[in-house]
Amino acid sequence: MVHGDSDRVLLSHGAGGRVMTDLIEKVFLASYGAHGSTGDDSAVLDVALGQIAFTTDSFVVDPIFFPGGDIGRLAVCGTVNDLLTAASKPAALSVSFIIEEGLEMRALEAVAASIQDAASEANVRIVTGDTKVVPRGSADKVFITTAGVGIVLRPGVSGSAAKPGDKVILTGSAGDHGTAVMLARENLLDNESVLSDVAPLTDIVLALLEAGCRVHAMRDPTRGGIAASLNEIARQSGVCIEIDEMAVPVKPAVAAACEALGLDVLQVANEGKMLIVVSPDDADRSLEIVHGRRYGEDARIIGEVRAAPRSRVQMRTAFGTSRILDMPAGELLPRIC
Repeated sequence: MVHGDSDRVLLSHGAGGRVMTDLIEKVFLASYGAHGSTGDDSAVLDVALGQIAFTTDSFVVDPIFFPGGDIGRLAVCGTVNDLLTAASKPAALSVSFIIEEGLEMRALEAVAASIQDAASEANVRIVTGDTKVVPRGSADKVFITTAGVGIVLRPGVSGSAAKPGDKVILTGSAGDHGTAVMLARENLLDNESVLSDVAPLTDIVLALLEAGCRVHAMRDPTRGGIAASLNEIARQSGVCIEIDEMAVPVKPAVAAACEALGLDVLQVANEGKMLIVVSPDDADRSLEIVHGRRYGEDARIIGEVRAAPRSRVQMRTAFGTSRILDMPAGELLPRIC
């Protein structure tokens, strides 16, 4: 505990002096460790020769604690999953905080502990970071910015590499995270019946790569949901992706909430799912591997890649018709991640 003279974050905690050092040592380093840090301004990492994946992201979710997770777990899992889409093995993360003056210290400690738990689960190290404190009203509790590096295991896996005939696997149910956060924000949850799916998918992706499955493209369908991610792949590869609406798993409580709120579940954010575009010859084997891993029990093959019409996503509906699944316009649910 780093409460000292106060049980809340003060401007002095971000001023670069002893109070800030105390905060870093007793909250952040106590939660996820120094991992050999020298205290320098940059971490030095020994890496194997080859390609490095690098990503960065910021997290401003409201509320910062939500059913199934919190902003700390979200920050780690979101960054790890982005690295995995490049067929890389996540190696190290940086985590930087912008903290609003007045945040309860116990809330910050809980977020830091959650970061370490998620990093341990994903088998990734947190090696550096930064801390700033801003006056009351200049932020909303806490914002987190991350960066991550990973070692590329399979060069060429990209949204531009989908091929006609490929199958599309979704590793689990759609829309859980965005629905859970929105319901929590509006105080509409009933006994927390809808939980965020926020999770690191390291085990699933590395298992596929180690098994030699011919994965061509991957996306974690966060903001904009499945609709946005599929459209990105279709446009990058110049192909048509056709999915079957009835094949997309959706939990009953999520479907009911989306219907009540007027939301298209295919446009709602996920934080623990992966879209995997794989060679048709490896589709069944890939699905079996995903089913055998944590967070993959509900995986389905939801569609396939076609040559035309180019750069388009189509959906076969429950009524036997077909409709275009467009890229979402604007921010459907703000501050979801």
